[in-house]
Amino acid sequence: MAGFIEGVQRSQTVLFPNRLEDWIGEDDLVRVVDLFVDELDLADLGFIRSTSARTGRPGYYPAVLLKLFIYGYLNWIPSSRRLEREAERNVEVMWLIGRLAPDHKTIAEFRRANGLAIRKTCAQFVDLCRRIGVLKGDCVAVDGSKFKAVNNRDRNFTKNKIASRLTHLEADVERYIDDMVRIDRQEEGETHTRKVRDLARRYGRIRQEIDRLKAMDKALADTPDGQISLTDPDARAMATSARHSGMVGYNVQTAVDTESHIIVTHEVTNQGFDRDQLSPMAISAKDALQHEDLHAIADKGYFSGPEILACHEAGITTTVPRPATSGNAAKGMYVKADFAYDPERDVYVCPAGEELIYRYTREEGGLQVRRYWINACQSCPLKSRCTTGTERRITRWEHEHLIDAMHERLSRDTDPMTLRRCTVEHPFGTIKAWMGHTHLLTRRLKNVRTEMALNVLAYNIKRLISLIGIRRLMQAFSA
Repeated sequence: MAGFIEGVQRSQTVLFPNRLEDWIGEDDLVRVVDLFVDELDLADLGFIRSTSARTGRPGYYPAVLLKLFIYGYLNWIPSSRRLEREAERNVEVMWLIGRLAPDHKTIAEFRRANGLAIRKTCAQFVDLCRRIGVLKGDCVAVDGSKFKAVNNRDRNFTKNKIASRLTHLEADVERYIDDMVRIDRQEEGETHTRKVRDLARRYGRIRQEIDRLKAMDKALADTPDGQISLTDPDARAMATSARHSGMVGYNVQTAVDTESHIIVTHEVTNQGFDRDQLSPMAISAKDALQHEDLHAIADKGYFSGPEILACHEAGITTTVPRPATSGNAAKGMYVKADFAYDPERDVYVCPAGEELIYRYTREEGGLQVRRYWINACQSCPLKSRCTTGTERRITRWEHEHLIDAMHERLSRDTDPMTLRRCTVEHPFGTIKAWMGHTHLLTRRLKNVRTEMALNVLAYNIKRLISLIGIRRLMQAFSA
C-alpha cells in the first residue's frame, strides 16, 4: 500500500501500559462520572445493595452499576446487553468499574430496582448546578414532548379502533362464506376439497380474532381512559403535532432554565395533553431553584385558569398565550379582545362605545365567572359584526386580571414565546437524537421515568461541561 498511511502489523509485539490509569486522560469525561458518583451519599439517596447469590457470592456495590449506567447514557449506550459488552472491551469502562463484568440481567435489574434513587440522583446534579452558581436565572420555559413507547400502534386499542376492525373482519367473514357457496356450486373433486379446507382455516382464524376483540371491548369498560395497550400497559395513544398522526407513548414534561439551558426538573406522564401540567412543573422548578420569585413561560397548550391561579398562589408569574377558541375573527366579527374592560366601573366598553354592565355570577367548569351585557344591541348598527343573538354577552373570570397581566407581558418588545422556543425545544431534540427512532427501551411508567431521568442527567452533565469545562466541574465536586 505504497503512498498511504500504514498501520501496525497485527503480529507485531506491543508494550501496553501496565496501568489502566495511563489510558485515561486528565480531562476525560469518564473521570467526571467517577468523581460525581463517589461524592454521592448512596444510602441517603435510597440505592438498594444487590443481594448475594444463593451460592454465597456477594453482590455488586451500587456505585459500580450507577457509574456504568451514567457512562452508558452519556455515550448513547442505554441497553443493558450493550453495556455488558462494553464492560468486556471498553478501556474507559474497565477503568471506571475496576474491570468488573456484570451480566446484562444484573445491569437491567439495578435500573429497575433503583428507579426512585436514580431520579433523586438526577435532582442532586441540578442542586449541584445551583450551588456552584450556574443556575442563577429566575425564569424557566415549560414544554412537553411525546416519546414513543415499546408498543406498536396496532397493539393499542380503543372502542373506535375495535369497532372499525370488527367491521372489516365481519366483512371478511361474509366474503369467505360467499366463496364457499360459489366453490360448492362450481367445483368438485380434490380441488374443491383443498379450497374449502383453506377457506375454513382462514374463517376459523378470523372468528378467533373477532372473539378476542369482543372480549377486549368488554375489558375497555373497566379502564378509566378507554385505552388498552398490550405490550406496555401504561403507554397511551397520543396525538402529535404532525397532521393526522399520532403515536403510542408517554408525555415528557420539562422545565428548562432560560439562561443556562439546563433542565431544572422533568416528569413523565401518560396523559396526552399539557393543560394540567403547568403548576406541577412550575412549582417543582421553583423548589429546585430555591427562588422566592419565578417566571414560567409556556405555550398555549398549557392555558388553564386553575393552573394559572395555582402558580400565582405559589408566588410564580406565568406567561401563557390564550388560545383562540372562537372563529368570529376569521368571519370578520368582533371578538372579546375588541371589548375594553374598565376595572374602576366594572364595565366592558364595546366597539360602538356602549357599556356592558355586570348582571350576575355563576359557576362554569369549576370557575366563578361574571356575565356582562346591555339591552341596546338590537338597535346597534354594528350588531351584524358583533353577535347573531339578541345581545352580545361577555364572560369574565373572577381572576381575569391575571390573564390581562399575561397579555401585557406578551405584547412587550421582548417576545417570551421566542425565548421559550429557543430554550426548551433544543433539549428535547438532543435527547431524542440520542435515543434514536424507537426512543424508549423500558416498559411501564415507573421504569420509563427512570430511563428518562438517566437521559436528563446525561444531558445536564454535557450541558454543564460546555458551560464551565471538565476541570472546573471536577473542582466543584471536590469543594
